[in-house]
Amino acid sequence: MTSEEFKQEAQAVRHQLISQARRYLGDTDEAEDVVQDALLRLWQMHSELQSPLARMAMVVVRNLAIDRLRKRKFTEPLDAVATEEEPSPDNRTERLLSVMESLPTLQQTILRMRHMEGMEMSDIAEIVGSTEVAMRKALSRARQALREKYLTMNKE
Repeated sequence: MTSEEFKQEAQAVRHQLISQARRYLGDTDEAEDVVQDALLRLWQMHSELQSPLARMAMVVVRNLAIDRLRKRKFTEPLDAVATEEEPSPDNRTERLLSVMESLPTLQQTILRMRHMEGMEMSDIAEIVGSTEVAMRKALSRARQALREKYLTMNKE
């Protein structure tokens, strides 16, 4: 996709992306930030993308909005907190997600679509504008990179 095509398509779907992010986050300013981040990530790989951009952009915005929600710190008044000690939550998922954020954007997106959204490989290939075989290979490489970085992080 050329830079001009990207700019035109991004401008055409921007309002729709902001609406989607606002539904998740409940705040217009934060939604605009998420959309800006999503479009920046897509811009970084625009030469690899194909039209239409809308479906891929919607997936990226949704994932970034969910990431924002996960990072929010929710607080409760001390009197509302139970006095019993609860077992500490397993933070493997949090560590795995933080490692995943260090991967290249395309690998992150493929992993999220396949494992978090449960999408079929044919659908992912269609969204990304590639073949199913290429997406299977990219997913395999993304899993391997994630595994290696996760194991390296646990050794430290």
